[in-house]
Amino acid sequence: MDFEEIAQAERTFCSDFEQSIGEKLLTSDAVFAFQKIIYAYYHEHARRLPWRERNKPYHILVSEIMLQQTQVERVPEKYDEFIKAFPDFQAVAKAPLQEILKVWQGLGYNRRAIALKKSAEIVVTTYNGTLPSHPDVLMTLPGIGRYTASALATFASNQPTVFIETNIRTVFIHFFYQNRSGIKDSEILPLVEQTLDTSHPRTWYYALMDYGAMLKKRYQNPNRKSAHYHRQTPFKGSNRELRGMILRALTRGPGISERELIQTLTMDPKRVKSTLIQLHDEGFIKKSGKRYRIA
Repeated sequence: MDFEEIAQAERTFCSDFEQSIGEKLLTSDAVFAFQKIIYAYYHEHARRLPWRERNKPYHILVSEIMLQQTQVERVPEKYDEFIKAFPDFQAVAKAPLQEILKVWQGLGYNRRAIALKKSAEIVVTTYNGTLPSHPDVLMTLPGIGRYTASALATFASNQPTVFIETNIRTVFIHFFYQNRSGIKDSEILPLVEQTLDTSHPRTWYYALMDYGAMLKKRYQNPNRKSAHYHRQTPFKGSNRELRGMILRALTRGPGISERELIQTLTMDPKRVKSTLIQLHDEGFIKKSGKRYRIA
């Protein structure tokens, strides 16, 4: 199915099932038609992503943590580097945080690296190195909320959970809410549940995500119609950038003083000082005398 055929199938679907969509209850024919369009695209244009090749729980966990607030295109290279350096839960649990942060550099949101290490430690000590499969248990791990827990259960264990993320949201807004804005996820989730391929949930969600990624390239981002849409703040000059700069400097040696950091980074001393306090309080760094180092 080429892109013109896909576009025609979309138009036909939206025209034929507008009434049932409005009632939030889809017929079996509507579900079949919707799944057929999504799968037709996926079978010909599926993205080749390294964590999809094996579906190992550890690999899925690493990828899901990396994908939080990060565009997919930025993750594969760093994912491969991380898996090579830390091939399993035991390797991450044993590794010093400084070594993990060295490999993590470039992804940003470094607190995710701490959450991943702490989760690996819990998996090793509490679950004998086996990632739990139930979403409620997964949510007890650091840095894992409802979406990530459900995604882990589906992608690692092939469980038919119901969840939503940016690409999935894009698909359902595009098909079912073309003439509305301010759509809440609570309106979309019943449709996600009704259309879920419970026999092949892992493949189905991969297909939905790939279709959503395609839609964002073909159309003005449909997610702008979501009630939850917001623009990400610029990275340049942000607190996130400064945090990354400080951590990057600390990974290069055994320790560095606040004065040396200010001279090295050529940043506002007050911002450097307040950011150091934040990183210390969050457990990223420790202070010995006048020198800071990775915790």
